[in-house]
This record gives sequence, C-alpha cells and structure tokens, in this order.
Amino acid sequence: MEYIKLSNGVEMPLLGYGVFLVSPQECERCVSDALSVGYRLIDTAQAYFNEEGVGNAWRKSGLKREDLFLVTKVWISNAGEEKAAKSIDESLRKLQTDYIDLLLIHQAYGDVFGSWRAMEKAYKDGKVRAIGVSNFQEARFFDFAHYVDTKPMVNQLQCNAMIQQRAIEPTLNEYGTKMMAWGPLGGQGVDGIIKSELLGSIGAKYGKTASQVALRWLTQRGIVAIPKSSHKERMAQNFDIFDFSLTDDEMAQIATMNQHDTGIINFNDMQFVKHLIETYG
Repeated sequence: MEYIKLSNGVEMPLLGYGVFLVSPQECERCVSDALSVGYRLIDTAQAYFNEEGVGNAWRKSGLKREDLFLVTKVWISNAGEEKAAKSIDESLRKLQTDYIDLLLIHQAYGDVFGSWRAMEKAYKDGKVRAIGVSNFQEARFFDFAHYVDTKPMVNQLQCNAMIQQRAIEPTLNEYGTKMMAWGPLGGQGVDGIIKSELLGSIGAKYGKTASQVALRWLTQRGIVAIPKSSHKERMAQNFDIFDFSLTDDEMAQIATMNQHDTGIINFNDMQFVKHLIETYG
C-alpha cells in the first residue's frame, strides 16, 4: 500500500473500498471481504445507511483499530452545529469506534459552516483525526475554505480518467487539500473506462486490466481512489495495482481521455440543489 500525508500529518492510504449503494444487508459481508483482501481504508456515509455494517465487519475482522482508516460523512439533514455534533456521536456508535479517521461534509449545501464548527470541535476533542468536504466544486470550495479556520484536508469528488478534475487542482493545492476520488472507474453505468482501448493497451504491457491502469493513474497523481465491488475477486483485482508504475508518457496519454470536470452529477445544477435542500434540508 502507498500513502499520502494530509496537511495535519495524518497518513492516508491511497486506495480504499467504498460502500456507496451497498445495501445495509450486504455491507458487512462486502467490507469483511474487502478487509480480507487487504483494504484498510473503508469509505461510508450517514446517507448510505450502512455504517453499522462497516462497524460490524471491522470488529469481527480481528484487525487493530489503528490499522484501519475509517471515513464517513455528515449528511445535509444533519447540517448545523448542534445536529452535526449529535450525528458524529451517532456515527461513532454505529462504526463501533472511539474516533473517525476522516470526516467529511457530504454536500456543499445547508448550514455547512455550522457543521464545520461541530467537526472542528470533534477534531480538537480527538473524536476525528482529519476533516474535509465532499462534492464541493471549485468556486464553492474556495468560498468555504477561505472563511473557515481549519482548512479542509480532503475534498472528495467524482474523479477518473474521463472526469479528471484538473480545474480545481490549483485551488485545492492553495489550501493544502488532497483529492479523493469517488467513481474512480466511472460509476453508475459509465463503462468507458473499463472498455477503453488505450487503457487496455497500456495494461497489456504490465499484465493488468484497463481498470487497474485507471486506478494506478489516479494514485500516481496522489489522488485517493475508492473503487466499489460486491465481488471479492474484483476487489482483489482492484487492490492489485502497486506492483507497477506508469511512465510519464503513459500518464500523459491517459490525460488526453479527459472529457469534462462536471461528472455524472452537476452539483451546481439548480434542480439538483433544490431537490437536496427541499428534501433533506
């Protein structure tokens, strides 16, 4: 495993296992499989309704807590200082842990500043080792990071070979914020990556698949990737990416695959924002 160092010195694995859209009934089994494969970073969220499965899986794994890196997120319905604080304690209970390694604001709307104050307090109290945000596009991220005392250590965005998030990189770098990629292989029906002739041809040189090349490309950019699969053999394949390195020329070739930075969800779209706030706010 390779690691990145966050702005506060915390070391974070560059590859993890995500449980978005993993049902509560399946989550414990999937996370148990992922841990047995070798994953040590598990990414969940309050809105996934499967934090309990993550907690059950790691508790039964026999692993030491310090060998794990648990990530969860404060949902918009828990936005605000008081509600966020209560939700953090609830996440700790469900995850069966005394601390969360990385806590993120899940969406860039609602009382994010109130949530951040609760997260800063949890950070100072030792309940959280690092704090950050998720789905904050460039302008929204700059506005937020400019005003908070503790700068976000991570911004989780959809990022992959076709959605490369190049535009936001200078702003993240300005605040010492690392990028974490959800949907690193596309996500939700996007199969252009796993079927890419370019990625496949590069992978053939190393005995790797297009998916493995796509994940390696992200980690070599210093971006944390959290692929998801419910199949143990695919989990193992996704995990097997640290025994080769892409050349500068191969990295540049993959960079030509970029299509846009918006992703499959436009988090600035008025209808999407209105739905978030009216449904969950």
